[in-house]
Parts: sequence; structure tokens; C-alpha cells
Amino acid sequence: MDSSGSQWIYLVLIGAVLAFGIGVLWWSRRSRTGNPTAAARSPVSATPVETPASVTPETAVDEIDPEPEASADDGSPRSLRDRLGRARAAIGGAVGSVLGRSAIDDSVWEELEEGLLLADVGVGVTDDLLGGLRARVDSGEITEPDALIAALRAEMVARLDGADRGLSTRDDAGPSVWLLVGVNGVGKTTTIGKLASRETARGVTALLAAGDTFRAAAAEQLTMWGERSGLEVVRGSEGGDPSSVVFDAVERAAAKGVDLVLADTAGRLHNKSNLMDELAKVRRVAEKGAGVVTETLLVIDATTGQNGLVQAREFGEATAVTGVVVTKLDGSAKGGIVFAVETELGIPVKLVGVGEGVDDLVPFDPAEFVDALVGD
Repeated sequence: MDSSGSQWIYLVLIGAVLAFGIGVLWWSRRSRTGNPTAAARSPVSATPVETPASVTPETAVDEIDPEPEASADDGSPRSLRDRLGRARAAIGGAVGSVLGRSAIDDSVWEELEEGLLLADVGVGVTDDLLGGLRARVDSGEITEPDALIAALRAEMVARLDGADRGLSTRDDAGPSVWLLVGVNGVGKTTTIGKLASRETARGVTALLAAGDTFRAAAAEQLTMWGERSGLEVVRGSEGGDPSSVVFDAVERAAAKGVDLVLADTAGRLHNKSNLMDELAKVRRVAEKGAGVVTETLLVIDATTGQNGLVQAREFGEATAVTGVVVTKLDGSAKGGIVFAVETELGIPVKLVGVGEGVDDLVPFDPAEFVDALVGD
């Protein structure tokens, strides 16, 4: 083939390529502008959100920045009744069903029993509550379903009344010490931070002790809370002796005239015997110097239900627990654990966590709690 023929072939090929390219471009533009459905389906690229460098996988497990207090639709703070929606639902179905009946029959007792057990009130407490009410029904004292529910509420409040729910401090000079104990993950460190904010708002001077030396994230989180509240945090070396950290914190508080030491403790469960021995030692050492332990608060997670009762019993044997803090009560259907802890172990619930905000750690009020749990 001569050179003129070759050039002609090349020109044809170039033309074909150009035509193909123009066709692709035309079709692409038509797809974007002439076909609204396709345009609506086309993905929209989002600007990536940079993750703060200070939030690591370890610290991200715990609360870093509490959310604002949840509000109702009208902007007012949510009531305890609203916050206990899950636990309320566990009993509410039974209560509503009973109130809709015209008489008290065997099915009423079955429904109430099921509702109380679903809320994790516990078998023993449930039997006691319903046993007493059955006797009153059999004697003719209670004859109507609405009177039965009213009596149930009154009995539940009565079982929680009379306990000392105050947080004790010493009357003489020197720092009071509040030890917070509990297994990992229940919210001890966050509870300390919220307690610190609460006490400093009342004019109490405080100091934090990072006694959980076996979990680096705990010390970092406590330091964050200290910075937020303007409080000093006494820390030790990672894996160091928790007792020495608490002792140093107490002595530091005494030297500075600080009223209160809030001490975190380890919550390892891989060796319960060693953990309990360690907690007993922390308490002893905390009182060797200028401090006096006036509160040992056990923190339990409401979502664990009856496991919280087991924890309360074990920790109570290791150290003299003076009160219980129930966290995550707003997110659990097992709020009845409050009754099990108080009636079976005789340990008062002093505080409850009902949200993520710094102000969502509140004093436990039996009447308000029962009304929220078993109200109409």
C-alpha cells in the first residue's frame, strides 16, 4: 500500500476516536442535566469530619463530652417519668391492663408478676409485694383494680422510705474521702466527674485521685474532668499501687485545706480475690494519714439488672459500702434493681444517673421513682 493510502486510514481512525469521545461527552452531560432521576441518584460527596486527635479508641469508650440535658418538646427538661421510659414500659403494660379490668382475678396477679420481673425487681421482692397485696384482697380490704395499683405504688414507696440517702462528710478539720468502687465499664470515672461538678457548685473544695492505675484511659478521663471543673488531679505511674495514689491525694488535700477527696478505684474482674483485697487496702491506707473515708459508693450499671445485685454483695463483703449509685437508669428496662439492692442487701441507693449531661446525676427520690415507674 502506498503512503497516501496509509495516511487516509490514519485519518479515518482519528475521526472515529474523536466521534466516540464526543458521543461519550454528550451522553454524560445528558445524564446529568436531562435525566432528573439519575441526577437525584448520583452520590453527593461529603466533606470528611476530622476526628479530634485527643479521642483515642481507649478514651472513646467512656464519655468525653457530655451531651446537653435532654429536653421535652416544649424545651423544658425531661421529667424522670420520661427518662425511665424503658423501665416504665416493662411494668406499664401490666398496670394498664389491670386498670382496664372490672375485677381482680388470677390473671391480674400473673400480669403484675410478669411486669415486675421484667423490670428486674427480683423474684424475692416480687413475691413479697404481691403476697402482701393478695392478703389484703382476700380480706376484702382491696376490692377494685385501681385500688390495687394504688396500694402497689404505696407499698413500693414504703419499702424504699426511711433510708439515709445523704452523702456524709466529717465535722472536724481535715479532708473527707469518698471512694468509688465497681467493675470496669459501669461509669465510676464519669460519676466522679459529675460529683466533682456538683460539689464544687455547692462551694465544696475538692481534689480528685486517679486510683485506677491499671487503665490508662481512666486517668486521662479523670484529668479531663479535673480540668473542666478546675480541680487538681493526683495521679501515679501506670500500673502503680492505687493505695499510694489515694494516700498522696489525701495528704495533698490536707496540706491545701481541701474539703473532699474523690477517689477512683480499679475495677478489674480477672482475679476477684486480688481486686477485693486491693480495695480493702485502699480504704485502710486512705485513713492512715489526715483523711477519713466517709462514703464508699458502689457504682452499678442499671442495664446489668440482677448482676448488679451480685456485684453489690461482693463489693459489700470487701469494703463497707455506704451507698449505691445506679448509672444509665434512663437507658434500661431493669430499673427494678433498685428494690433488690435496698431490700435484699440493705444498702441505700443515693444517686442515679438519668442522662449524659453533667447535671444528670441526681439524688434518688423513692416517691418520684415509683411514680415514674408505676404511674398511670
